[in-house]
Amino acid sequence: MGADQIWKYSTGKGVKVAVIDSGVNPATSSLKGQVLVGEVPKAVAYRATQDTQGHGTSMAEIIAGTGAGGGLKGLAPGAKIIPINVSLPDAKAGGDQTKEITSEEAIRAAADSDAKVINMSFGSSYYSPEEEDAIKYAASKGKLMFASVGNSGDKGNKGEYPAKDPYVVGVAAIDKSGTVGKFSTYGNYVDLSAPGLDVPGWCDNTFTKYCTEQGTSHASAIASASAALVWSAHPDWTANQVLRSFIDTAGRTWAKDKPSKYLGYGIIRPRRVLIDKDIDPGPANRDPLAAENGADPDEDITATRSSSPTPPSSGEPTKPSEDAGSANGPASAAAKDTDSGGSNQMWVIIGAAAAVLVIGGVGFAVLRARRNA
Repeated sequence: MGADQIWKYSTGKGVKVAVIDSGVNPATSSLKGQVLVGEVPKAVAYRATQDTQGHGTSMAEIIAGTGAGGGLKGLAPGAKIIPINVSLPDAKAGGDQTKEITSEEAIRAAADSDAKVINMSFGSSYYSPEEEDAIKYAASKGKLMFASVGNSGDKGNKGEYPAKDPYVVGVAAIDKSGTVGKFSTYGNYVDLSAPGLDVPGWCDNTFTKYCTEQGTSHASAIASASAALVWSAHPDWTANQVLRSFIDTAGRTWAKDKPSKYLGYGIIRPRRVLIDKDIDPGPANRDPLAAENGADPDEDITATRSSSPTPPSSGEPTKPSEDAGSANGPASAAAKDTDSGGSNQMWVIIGAAAAVLVIGGVGFAVLRARRNA
C-alpha cells in the first residue's frame, strides 16, 4: 500500500477506532499506549481488554500497532483503539456468560463513543433486526463502519451480517496481485476490497508468536485503518465523504457504476486520497451507497439512517439479491497501487444461538450469541 509514503501525509493521529471483536490485549509491545482502556463504555466493559483468542488483538495491531519491540506495525499507527469484546465468555476459564455482550449492544456503545470508525471483523449468516437497528443508530451518529464479508466463497458462499446490513461497508480480501481470494465471500454487499492473504497475526492467546493468516477480517481492519488515515488528514469530512473518496479512487478495471460482486467498487487506496490536494469528497450528507442501502440518493442521510429497520417477513435469514455488476463479476483489479484487506466467518453450531468463528484456517473459535436467536 506504500505505507512509508502514506505516513508522510497521515498516520491516523487524532482518530479513534472501535474494534468490536474478541477483546484486545493492550499489553503487547505494539499496542502499549494505543488502547484507550479508560474510554471503553461501561455498558460493554466486561472483558474488553481480555482476548482469549488473539483475533481482536491482531485486528487492533493491523489498524494501529506501533511496531515497538518487534511487533506488528499497523497501517494507521497514530490512531487509537477502543476495544469491545463480543465473544462468548469461556466458563472453564472463569468467564461469566450472564455478562455476555451482544453485537447490537456493542455497536450502540461504539456509536455513543468518540470513535469515528467501527471495525467489525466478525459475522453470522443469520439476520438480526436488533443488530440492523443498532447499525442504523451508529450511522445516524456519523460513524463509518467496516465489516468482513466472510470466508466461505469456496464453501457455499454464505452471506454474512453485519456486512450485509445497510450502512456497513463490506470488505473482501485480495492477494498481493490484486486478485480476490478464493475463500472471500462474494455478492452484491461487497463494497470494497483490501489485502487479506499472507497477513501477520497472533497465532493464539499466548501472544508469543505471529503466524501468517488469510481472511476478510484482515481486509476489514486495513479498510478501517485507511479511514483513520484519511479522516486524520481531513477532520472536517463526514463518514459519507471519507467513503466516497475511497469509492472514487478505488483500484478497478471495470465501470464505476457496475460494482463487482467479488471486489465491489475496487481496491481501497488511501494514498490516492491523501496525495490529491484538490480531491472533491462530494456532499457531506449524501450517502455514496444510497442505492445499495435502499435509500434516496438525494435524501439527507441522517434522517434516512435513523429510520427503523424492516425485519424479514419470516424467520428465515435474508438472502442477497442478484449482483449489481456483471454475471460473473471481475475477480481481479490490476492496479498499480493495490491496497489491503481481511475477515472471518461464523458457522452456526447450536441452532441460531451461537456460532464458531473461523479465522482464515487458524484453528481457534469464538462463540457469539444473538438475542434474536
